[in-house]
Amino acid sequence: MAVRGAWERTARGAMLLGSNGQLRPTIFAEMSALAATTGAINLGQGFPDEDGPREVLEAARQAISDGVNQYPPGRGMPVLREAIAHHQQRFYGLQFNPDTEVLVTAGATEALAATLLALTEEGDEVVTFEPFYDSYAAIIGLSKAVHVTVPLRAPDFQPDHDDLRAAITDRTRLILVNDPHNPTGTVLARETLELIVELAHEHDALIVTDEVYEHLTFGMPHIPIATLPGARERTLSISSGGKTFSTTGWKIGWVTAPSELLAAVLAVKQFLTYVNGAPFQPAIAVGLKLPDAYFRHAAGALQGKRDLLAAGLAKAGFAVSHPQGGYFLIADAAPLGFTNAAELCRRLPALVGVVAVPVTAFVREERAEGYSSLIRFAYCKKMELLERASAQLKDLAR
Repeated sequence: MAVRGAWERTARGAMLLGSNGQLRPTIFAEMSALAATTGAINLGQGFPDEDGPREVLEAARQAISDGVNQYPPGRGMPVLREAIAHHQQRFYGLQFNPDTEVLVTAGATEALAATLLALTEEGDEVVTFEPFYDSYAAIIGLSKAVHVTVPLRAPDFQPDHDDLRAAITDRTRLILVNDPHNPTGTVLARETLELIVELAHEHDALIVTDEVYEHLTFGMPHIPIATLPGARERTLSISSGGKTFSTTGWKIGWVTAPSELLAAVLAVKQFLTYVNGAPFQPAIAVGLKLPDAYFRHAAGALQGKRDLLAAGLAKAGFAVSHPQGGYFLIADAAPLGFTNAAELCRRLPALVGVVAVPVTAFVREERAEGYSSLIRFAYCKKMELLERASAQLKDLAR
């Protein structure tokens, strides 16, 4: 019963745990299994199929050869904490003490889990945008907090400011901001970020930012909330090296925050993974110090992949969004006569040999109707794979 109770506290508990107590696969696992069994092109999961920069990979190999294979310090290796602090200063003008205001984590997901578990109590409200990265709901549920959402509606997926004002109240403990946003690819307007800071002050809430796609924006700069007036002292900023350096399997993330907030996160984090990824930490430090040209090229190359897949989906008959950042775009299948994206995604491998994920996987059941025909496609793949997928998707229009 204890296991069932834990799962049922997550927003997706009823979906994840069957009546016999056995764990059922999520839609993500189901789609990946379909890709594996059918040989379909997997555009469902957001991981690159190309390695990251040579300098970063070689640094990890060298660290292993040098014997950097045991527990690193609990806060993370000094070389990485210093690189993170330098990165925040270099790109955003933010100053953090690497000894007291930087914490290395097992990816951004652990950083989010430790932060929410550390800073919420039962009944506290946590505000997110919806659709939302699915682990948000699970972590909020496990913390026994209350999940409040602000809808992002097609086609631009920008939040309505009146919805934000209605959602953030004196009951709000944390405002969790994912920018650039997964799954929609939207980049929040500065005016929206400023309103979030204003409301956080008005209601004495903390701000938690998930910025893993910070270097993957297209034609516009990423604006960390912590750079805005009055934000730094109440903001915990989370990011990772996985997306920026195509090393998602290394799970090296971090939190930067005022020391008293970070101490609370560390108190929880030490009982989650304790520490992780010793040889990968100095390698990510190398990545964070790469020249500006690397970061420009990474974003530019990804934008080209976005444009290629978007054009292919449009030719196939989808109505296609044009994300401003990240790994994903949203396509509406309604113009093709498909109103149930989940059903279509299960049929796509047989129909055209492509796997994708319905956007309803990122929303709660009561909001599903507004997203029922929308599908998320990942474009963080090799160009030749995206070209093949685009050609195959055209068969839907016939």
